[in-house]
Amino acid sequence: MSCPHVSQACLKPPRSTQAVHREDCTQCFDSIVKPYDDPQGLSVCLSCFNGGCYGDRNHAELHYKISQHPLILNIRRTKKPRIERDEPPQKVSKLAIAAETESDKYDTHTAVICYQCGGKEVERTTGNLPEIIDGIMSAMTFSTQTEVQAWEQEITPCEHTLCLDQGPSKQLESQNLAHCASCDLKENLWLCLQCGNLGCGRAQFGGVGGHSHGLAHFEASHHPVSIKLGSITPEGTADIYCYTCNDERSDPALGLHLSHWGINIAERQKTEKSLTEMQIEQNLRWEFSMTAEDGKELKPVFGKGLTGLKNLGNSCYLASILQCLYALPSFKARYVDVSTGLPEILNPAEDLETQLRKIGDGLWSGRYSKPDTDVTPIECSQDIPYQKGIAPGMLKSLIGKGHEEFSTMRQQDAFELLLHLFSKIEQTGHSEGVLDPVADFRFTLEQRLQCMSCKRVAYRADVQDNISVPVPARRIKASDGEVEDKDKKDTFEPVSIQECLDIFTSPELVEFACTACGEKKGATKRVGFKTFPKVLVINCRRFELVNWVPTKLDIPIVVPDDSFSLDAYLSTGLKDGEELLPANDENSKPEFVPNQGAMAQLTAMGFPEPRCQKALYNTGNNDSEAAMAWLFGHMEDPDIDEPLCIPSGTPSGPSNEKIEMVQDMGFSAAQAKRALKETSGNVEAAVEWIFSHMDDTFEDELEDATMVDAAPKAKEEPGTKDLPANYQLNSIVCHKGSSIHAGHYVSFVKKDIEGEDDAGWVLFNDEKVVKSGDADEMKKFAYVYFFKKV
Repeated sequence: MSCPHVSQACLKPPRSTQAVHREDCTQCFDSIVKPYDDPQGLSVCLSCFNGGCYGDRNHAELHYKISQHPLILNIRRTKKPRIERDEPPQKVSKLAIAAETESDKYDTHTAVICYQCGGKEVERTTGNLPEIIDGIMSAMTFSTQTEVQAWEQEITPCEHTLCLDQGPSKQLESQNLAHCASCDLKENLWLCLQCGNLGCGRAQFGGVGGHSHGLAHFEASHHPVSIKLGSITPEGTADIYCYTCNDERSDPALGLHLSHWGINIAERQKTEKSLTEMQIEQNLRWEFSMTAEDGKELKPVFGKGLTGLKNLGNSCYLASILQCLYALPSFKARYVDVSTGLPEILNPAEDLETQLRKIGDGLWSGRYSKPDTDVTPIECSQDIPYQKGIAPGMLKSLIGKGHEEFSTMRQQDAFELLLHLFSKIEQTGHSEGVLDPVADFRFTLEQRLQCMSCKRVAYRADVQDNISVPVPARRIKASDGEVEDKDKKDTFEPVSIQECLDIFTSPELVEFACTACGEKKGATKRVGFKTFPKVLVINCRRFELVNWVPTKLDIPIVVPDDSFSLDAYLSTGLKDGEELLPANDENSKPEFVPNQGAMAQLTAMGFPEPRCQKALYNTGNNDSEAAMAWLFGHMEDPDIDEPLCIPSGTPSGPSNEKIEMVQDMGFSAAQAKRALKETSGNVEAAVEWIFSHMDDTFEDELEDATMVDAAPKAKEEPGTKDLPANYQLNSIVCHKGSSIHAGHYVSFVKKDIEGEDDAGWVLFNDEKVVKSGDADEMKKFAYVYFFKKV
């Protein structure tokens, strides 16, 4: 049928930079790639390209009710029947790379539906619908687009693209007629930007043909820079390769260099996958088996709470942390066992609450924890295929947005990701009556400082959500008569987790100038638990600095199977007979409390404590990477080793400069002040916070002037003082590799497995979920430990 809403909606095809959710629903993991119980496929909004599922959840209709966008493109895929061949397959005569594509396995069906016309199908030739449909079906999916953007951030210009000397200009053949100068290939063509030669590229993963005539041209002419014709977009992006550097590069003057050969970049249409897209596709197909020590393959397990997370290319650090968090009661209560519906917002892919609930549903519903039907076990084999896993691409993109490291496709530190995620959840805020999932991790550490001369004391309480404990490195020396092998890795004596905690809470001597007695003999500083959390996260620092590079040490840590007590580490506060240091000394200067996790990582690298405090103070007190960069840039400062001194006139609230920056974006002073307080002075995060709290009246900020003399509201202290404080290991994040920024992360979680009486250890290795049996060996070398109070 014809539909009047097609012309009224003013539809436009998606731009190359626009997110098109044509594979996954933005609010759950139902998708056309793996439809599960939803054979009706997926709908893509023709106005904003949001993806929504059908079936019992029907997030497609929910999006229509919120947005009032009437037209959607329904996309369904049906699996092609497997062709049985009687004759043997054709003999391969030469080396070829031919991977089975999605179009080889599925038939795709599309239809335009109008909700405003009662859900009737619309004639697909109406107006500009053919152009819109083609644009959606040929666009990169959201997950691929975000990965490509992350990879492309690593591509930079080189001297050969910046200093390109082009020969006499000429007009090239049209995009459809161009072919390799040395053969008849019309795809995978590379244009030499120096002389205009067209040569085919190398054969690529996925069956893309090529005879390397572009490379042969470089070897003959030494013209270094070429561009892939089919990858050019109107927005000015393209695959550019420098043969001299043997790497992908960018060209800041690409439009000018292409116009030299008669190519108008605004008229080009991308027709082929870029190198980055093909690299991502190849990364995602990486497979390996998991076996026990006896060589037997570990048994896959399926069910609620046993869903794997697909590796998006160096995303194992995220998957391992998410599996540990969602195994805990607070995250499950907030994002899984929820009685209220999903947040009703126009763009679910950009809402943290929606995406965390989407992950919770994906991990715990059980509907995605099924053997991969695309894998056929070997005949007579009892092996069950692994599951396909759910892809946390939207969450990864959302929490990484604006972050220098987490927005890239590089491997990251799983512990830093945990702290960053906690910070993001806090910035988003919690409506009244809604559980704060990070509350279970919070507790209070009490620091006791005692002057060595007059013995007066000072106490300070800091709220934390984790601790980083030092691990003593005691190398095992070669026995008498044994020849020392320099290439052999060092081995270390085992250390108990209790010894690490003993060192963490033991007294240490620090520099201190006492204002009570005037002596500068120093002070003893000791840390203890003023309260205990429901969940204690411990990061074990097994690193030493080798040539200013943090290198991981394989020191085994012994963690008991049963619960162990932390009662001995409870801080008792001010004791009878103790005299406090003058109160005005504590209040005369603003107090700076360095981030414990970042501070521990910096000191573990060998930086002195005063330098670390200064670095964190000057870089926002959150990111150890930024603090390290500051340290390297201020090594020559004459006062670098002086104690941190904060001017007494420093205001306790956000600076006027930052408030004005937020106001310049169109927000009120009350909104700016409140948002900056909630986000620790981060301007970018403050703007995001305001957008997520538009219903707030900000009356508390407006009334600040009249409330100066009012008594401040006492904050409830997090954690509990109840004893006994017994803790038992619930999950661990393990890392293999010499550096936390390389290698591979997996997690082991204690889970109830169907058919078994007692909880057992389950290994989550990205999308592969298996029963691991004994995890004692992995516990010794874990990077992050999650303990539950029992």
